[in-house]
Amino acid sequence: MWSRRHFLNRTAGAGAALMLPGWINASGLSQEEITRLVILHTNDVHSRIEPFPEDGSRNAGLGGAARRASMIEKIRSENEHVLLVDAGDIFQGTPYFNFYLGELDIKLMSKMGYDATTMGNHDFDAGLENYEKQMREHGTFPTIISNYDFSDTIMHDKYVPRRTFQKGNIKIGITGVGIELDGLVPETLYGPTRYLDPIAHATAQADILKHDEKCDLVICLSHLGYKYDHAKVSDIQLAQNSKSIDIIIGGHTHTFMDKPDIYRNKEGENVIIHQVGWAGIRLGKIDVTFEKNKRNKCVTCEGIWVKES
Repeated sequence: MWSRRHFLNRTAGAGAALMLPGWINASGLSQEEITRLVILHTNDVHSRIEPFPEDGSRNAGLGGAARRASMIEKIRSENEHVLLVDAGDIFQGTPYFNFYLGELDIKLMSKMGYDATTMGNHDFDAGLENYEKQMREHGTFPTIISNYDFSDTIMHDKYVPRRTFQKGNIKIGITGVGIELDGLVPETLYGPTRYLDPIAHATAQADILKHDEKCDLVICLSHLGYKYDHAKVSDIQLAQNSKSIDIIIGGHTHTFMDKPDIYRNKEGENVIIHQVGWAGIRLGKIDVTFEKNKRNKCVTCEGIWVKES
């Protein structure tokens, strides 16, 4: 059983409702006309199993797997359709990783009922063989990534470039992208893994999900990073230069976003970017309301502090 100490609550001002052009204003529809999906997301948890210590520091008392699990359970009890995903860097950051090499992290995520993850650079920190072992032995959710070619590695049949999920009458497609490994991760840890163009490969998979598999919503789990002051590929560049992606759930740059960003893609359609910092300090929550039998939808995003109330 998870700890039931009365945790957390939502911060004022940490959410944003998006009524985008061509999307619906759900307040004008009856319950029979709409279907609601809640997307919960994390990124860069970095083996933060316990809350930060109560030492007076900026993050004192925040985070912790038990509290996050309780939040997830509570939200599931209040909502019929919930999707739970992670944008990479599950591993590295506390002695729990040094001792267990990610076993505890993956076991806890499986118990929480994660639907999917993508890979971050620190997920290679004990070697690709270790990641494969932890996921094979303890993972109940897929690794989704489209721009790493694992053909000549132990991961060759342990990942997928895309996956669909059915929540009620809503069909969700997910793809994923990871950051360039060269210069960031020692080659001995990733071996013959080949890094591929993230924008081209995410777009190709998103096109399949949206047009061939007829998904109502397409999500990209991204460990590229939110933005940079140089030419490195970022979530913003992915949003602006891709198509068929509706939401980018990001990681890597540990960006605490009080509200999501919206960019236009190559076809002039809106793409939402959201990221919730690091260490499990916040749990991302995206509410998507669909108008039944149509492709119209509205979105509300927020980051919920993981703390004791």
